[in-house]
Amino acid sequence: MSDTNTTRMPANIRHGSSIGQPLTRRDGLLKVTGRARYAADNHPPGMLYAVCAVSTISRGRVTALDVAAAKAHPGVVEVMTPANRPAVAHDPDEKSGMFDFKLDLLQSDHVRYANQPIAVVIAETFEAAVEGATLLAPRYEIETPRVGLDAGESFAPPVVGVGLPTETHHGDIGAGLAGAAHRIDATYETPAQYHNQLEPHAVVAVWDGDNVVIDTPTQGLGIMQDRIARLLDIPHENIHIRSPFLGGGFGGKGLVAGPQLLGIIAARMVGRPVKLVLPRDQMFGMVGHRAPTRQKLRLGSDADGHLTAIEHHTHTASSTYDDFYEAAAEIAHVLYASPNIATAHTAVRLDTGTPTFMRAPGEAPGSLALESAIDEMAEACGMDPLAFRLANYAETDPISGKPYSSKALRECYAQGAARFGWAGRPLASRQTRDENGLLVGWGMGTATYPAHMFQGKARAVIRRDGSGLVETGAHDMGQGAWTALAQIAADGLALPMDRLEFRAGSSDLPDAGIAGGSGHTATVGMAIHNAGAAVIARLAELAMRDERSPLFGAGNAGLAARDGRLHRLDDESRSESYSEILARAGLDEVDGSGTGAADEATHEAYAMHAHGAVFAEVKVDPDLGQIRVSRMVGAFAAGRIINPHLVRSQYYGGMIWGISFALHERAIIDPRTGRPMNTNLAEYQVPVNADVPSLEAIIVDEVDPHVNALGIKGVGEIGITGSAGAIANAVYHATGIRVRQFPISLDRTMSAAA
Repeated sequence: MSDTNTTRMPANIRHGSSIGQPLTRRDGLLKVTGRARYAADNHPPGMLYAVCAVSTISRGRVTALDVAAAKAHPGVVEVMTPANRPAVAHDPDEKSGMFDFKLDLLQSDHVRYANQPIAVVIAETFEAAVEGATLLAPRYEIETPRVGLDAGESFAPPVVGVGLPTETHHGDIGAGLAGAAHRIDATYETPAQYHNQLEPHAVVAVWDGDNVVIDTPTQGLGIMQDRIARLLDIPHENIHIRSPFLGGGFGGKGLVAGPQLLGIIAARMVGRPVKLVLPRDQMFGMVGHRAPTRQKLRLGSDADGHLTAIEHHTHTASSTYDDFYEAAAEIAHVLYASPNIATAHTAVRLDTGTPTFMRAPGEAPGSLALESAIDEMAEACGMDPLAFRLANYAETDPISGKPYSSKALRECYAQGAARFGWAGRPLASRQTRDENGLLVGWGMGTATYPAHMFQGKARAVIRRDGSGLVETGAHDMGQGAWTALAQIAADGLALPMDRLEFRAGSSDLPDAGIAGGSGHTATVGMAIHNAGAAVIARLAELAMRDERSPLFGAGNAGLAARDGRLHRLDDESRSESYSEILARAGLDEVDGSGTGAADEATHEAYAMHAHGAVFAEVKVDPDLGQIRVSRMVGAFAAGRIINPHLVRSQYYGGMIWGISFALHERAIIDPRTGRPMNTNLAEYQVPVNADVPSLEAIIVDEVDPHVNALGIKGVGEIGITGSAGAIANAVYHATGIRVRQFPISLDRTMSAAA
């Protein structure tokens, strides 16, 4: 097997036409006909049902469980508690890797947050398991919970996000503010948010000796396999995880969660297959969330509207027992030019489950605060918000001074503004009403997200019948990976899509890394690209060394792969099909493998981001304060587009999430008990069809020759950044009321009637 990890185009050129085409989803028919098998759809013979019994307090300890009553239920098979849970090889609170989080696996009777698992009931039916969990009737020793950003002592975390510095300093903030002609000092607050994927966390585990087959939704097959292997002390190859489809991930399924492990352990304990599916209310606590933030921004500008200082401080929270800190201030030193920039983060520890990655972690809340502050600064300078942003456009990374690998933000501004009609916007607020007397406001926000790449692998095969196979343990959580990656694979093998078999979503395939950080298509796409280069190179070598081939001796001239054939570059009439080459060599197939990873030298030399601009119109009832987003236009530049149909879908999803962030979404925490109160989709409000306006996403052409050989950047998260800020700024423009606590609620806009 040949292996390659090139970042350059291969010497043997491949021509294809799949990349860039708006193909429909390969898995679409399966999904709309109910034939796509999600984790909880699996029902192996003899399967039992498991249900987590969870704490109803946020801090304290469990003093008693009525296990006898639960086991007396005729359908209950076993009750797993801290007293009888099978031993694991490592302490669940032990962290040995960057992406390890502490897990609650019934290791003690201590309660660290509401909805923490305190027992697992295993029964013949789901109903019996639920009833058994109720019969446990736990009793507690209760301590006063720590709730809210003002609870406990504030401290500076060692790092924020994934290993990012807690503070950054460039220039002299004090001098920049002191010498400013205009200044603002404002504080913005965002609430805790929960992922609430359509598909809840679920696991179906089947043991056969020391081998286990696991059906579960995951954004990281290899990461999960490794954590399970370490905790249960079994070889990686004994663990087969199947995750072909995810009903949403948003970062919340990136790492193994406690309930998944509990289901696997329960199946081993009882010696039968076990299914454990979290009900909606249990998704509020044990599987992560986005932490609340309080963000203080101080900005200064000179008389001409050029920023003299940007100071962004974020106060956030983590759990009492683990560490994850929302890096919301990070965005302040990557977007706008200023000689003086400082960011900082502080935090408190709360009696809550540990926060985790949630779509655009850091950038989503950070951009909302920053874009609101930029708008306030523009108003203080008497400038149009777009003109102010253009005046402070960063030609290079504001802190490092690195040039951008590619930056089409000016074009995003221009195309988005033209399509939206921004030139007709009144500068002052509260100037426009529609035919029904509703206040009308226009706002905008700048979008940005880093161009991440992780590490992933793929294998490519060309068969004697002229067909191709590409395998990679990639993940499709609704973003269209089954389709986009297959398009890259088809072009990589220079085959039409109908001659390609594409396999993904299983841990027995090459490890594709994690589907997160908007880096999956770039990472796995490059692995597939390189695997294709490797297999084409092997095929070319067979032909060029065979005297019977019309391609014999073409080494210096080179070959081009096109439509299942290799052609001499110096004589197009001399070509040979893949089938002919393999048949004459007496081979059934030839294969190659490839790795996708960031080129460290290039990333050291360039700042790499996708960019965009979002424009929003809102209408506000002057009597009731009710807000409706009536239209949005987003223009985004994210490198080479593999499938414009799928990309627009991702942009729409991000923009809708921006509506949710600005106007709807928050977890309501009882300050007395620390319990989340709106643990259902009726009260945890997210946008529905009636809330979603006319959306338009413009794909701005961008060629980035440095980010990777395919020129791919991510699109999954950038749509959120800028969108929430655009809506908040539009609300101000409509009403003249600057709301700094999110989501924006009726009580904060009711005074628009004044």
